[in-house]
Formats: sequence, structure tokens, C-alpha cells
Amino acid sequence: MSDIRSPAVKTTMPHFPEFVMMMAALMALTALSIDIMLPALPLIRDDLGLADPNQQQLVVTLYMLGFAVGQVAHGPISDAFGRKPVLLAGLAVYAAASFACMLATQFDTLLAARFVQGVACAAPRVIAVAVVRDIYGGRRMAEVMSFVMMIFIIAPVLAPTLGGGLLLIGNWHVIFAFLTAYGVGLLAWMTLRLPDTRPAATREPISAGWVIGAFREAATTRQTLGYTLATGIVFGSMMGYINSAQQIFTDVYDTGRLFPLAFAAAAAAISVASFVNSRIVGRFGMRRVSQLALAGFLGTSLLHLAIVVTFGPAPLGFFLLLLALTFFCFGLIMPNFNALAMEPMGRIAGTASSFVGALTTGIAALLGWYIGQQYAGTLMPLLLGFALLGAATAIVVLISERGRPAMR
Repeated sequence: MSDIRSPAVKTTMPHFPEFVMMMAALMALTALSIDIMLPALPLIRDDLGLADPNQQQLVVTLYMLGFAVGQVAHGPISDAFGRKPVLLAGLAVYAAASFACMLATQFDTLLAARFVQGVACAAPRVIAVAVVRDIYGGRRMAEVMSFVMMIFIIAPVLAPTLGGGLLLIGNWHVIFAFLTAYGVGLLAWMTLRLPDTRPAATREPISAGWVIGAFREAATTRQTLGYTLATGIVFGSMMGYINSAQQIFTDVYDTGRLFPLAFAAAAAAISVASFVNSRIVGRFGMRRVSQLALAGFLGTSLLHLAIVVTFGPAPLGFFLLLLALTFFCFGLIMPNFNALAMEPMGRIAGTASSFVGALTTGIAALLGWYIGQQYAGTLMPLLLGFALLGAATAIVVLISERGRPAMR
């Protein structure tokens, strides 16, 4: 890990493979907390007596809103007091909130605990990105983030299957018992192995004026703001898919217990894309790779929409193929958009990570909730969401780059 800037940190940092695994495990916590729930949503709906089937989506949406809110605070606090204390506190609260979810017997109680769970889980996400930015910069940061994303994307691929397996040995409460144990395990691992990458000499004294100034710097940096908005918009299409995936595969394609396998088959394309990105981004650059991928995302979304409008729902195999193509492009977009947003923010990496994470997650949660709530037994809301949000993302990127794309 020769790119580490602080010799003191270098001597205590885990070897590169373990470091990547640690960062991936932290970032995977949110994906795991969302996707492991998908097979259990109908059981939660029936067990807690929900009248509207779309209400079950709130189990995902409230978590994401809490996740967005939590990111606002964790970054500035970590810039002032160090990365590790904030990370450990977040993991401890996450484990406690997961335990509260496990004990919930009322839907409102479950939603409140899910919101707190999301707020706490914002700490691992913010700190993971800030730690990577503390150590790396430029294309090297994008390469490291691609390795991290490649591993962490395995979580949403496997999580529904894991959730379905847990449901074979118990009800939906067992899933939250697993998340509690996972949070405790991460807490122990980070306590023992991760040093603080924000040494005392580089910490910023926290004050309202400093925090406001740091957020203003992030919000007024054209590259950071532009790619943050673009990330949130394109991520919104994916949240729309996650919100309605269980209903689509069950109602439209009648996959039944095979839902986790169908979900994983499409999601695996994101992991493949993250690996490909780690191999090509150093040669071609973040802008060129992400912009070409965005063109592919928009093109496949429009093709899929045209097929459904003309012929109706495609057979399941063809549907999964089109989804996989779309998700492959998405997997090339996300690590590069995130790295581009963070690239100018080295001095205030923690606060900038809060800004980027909160805004992208908030935008994605609201857009994904709206798309999910339009579900009425067809693919049209989802595919329209893909196409419209893909087009909106392209417009934002063009504005951010002053109309000069880097795709050639």
C-alpha cells in the first residue's frame, strides 16, 4: 500500500487484501440490510396486517431515508475527532437497532427501528469512503473503489438468497438476528484491526461555521455537486428496482421461491462490471468509462422500454438479460461517479463524503420510493424510471462538464 500518505498510518494499516475486504464489508452493510429483507417483505406484510401491498416497501424506504439523514453528521464529526470513534459508535448503534427490529411486533415500531438502523449505518458508509480518500487519490482511488465495489456488490447478489435461507429456519425476525450478529462482528473486527486514518494533526476543529463552510465548499465545487446529483439520480432508478423487484418477479413472472436466484442472476452483472472497471479505469480514465457506460445504460433502458410497449413483458430469460446489461452499465457508472465527486475534496474528505452520501442517498430514496409506489402489476413504471432518470443523469453530466463529454 505504497500510496499511503502518512508513515504513521502505513505502519499500522492492514495489508491491502484485508484493507479492501474491510472497506467492502463496511460499504456492503447497507446493501445487505436492504436486499436481505426482500424475500421477507410479504411475510412482514401478512404478519403485521398491512392493507396495501405497496406499504411493505416502506421497510426499505425508511431505512434509506435514515441512511441519508445520518450521513450529514458523521463526516464532519470524523473530520474533527477521527474516523475510528465515529465508525465504532455507528456500528454499535446499528447492532442495537437491528436487535430492536428483531423484537418489533408493530409496523410503526419496525419502521422507527429501521430508520435508526439507517442513521447508524451511514457511519460505515461515510467512514469507508473517507478512509479510502485519506489514503488514495485520482485514478488510484477509482481503482481501489472498484475493488471495494466488486466485493461489496456480492452482498446484494447473495443477500436475497441468504434471506430466503434464513426464512427456512425461522420467521422474518431471524433476519434481524443475523444483522445484529453481523454488526457485532464488524464492530469487533474494526476495533482490533483498523487504525485511524485521520491523525490528530490533520483534524479540523468542529464548529457550526466550519461545517457550513465545508458543506458550502462541496456544494459550490462544480465537479463535486454535478457528479453527486448525477449519482443520486441514476441510483434512484436502481432503488426503484429494489423497491418493486419482489413484486415484479412474483406477480409478473411468477418465480415464487426462485425469486432470490432470479434477483441474483441480474445483480451479478454489477459485480462483473466493478471488476472490469478496476482493470480499465487506470488506462481510460473515470470520465470516459463512466460516460460511455451512461450511454449504454440509457440505450438498454430505452430498448427494454420499447420492447415492452410493443410486445408486452419479455420472457423471463430475456428480461434478465436486458436487466443484466443495464446493471453492467450501472456498475461502471457508480464507482467512477463517486470517485469524481470526491476527487477535489481531499482536505475535507469526511465532510465531503457526508455531503455526497447524504444527497445521493436522499435523492435515490425519494425517486426510488416514487417509482416503487407506481407499481400496479406491470413493468412500465420501472422501465420508464430507468429511461427518464438515465436521460436526466446524462443532462446533469453534460452540464457538469460544460457540454464537453469525454467519451471519444
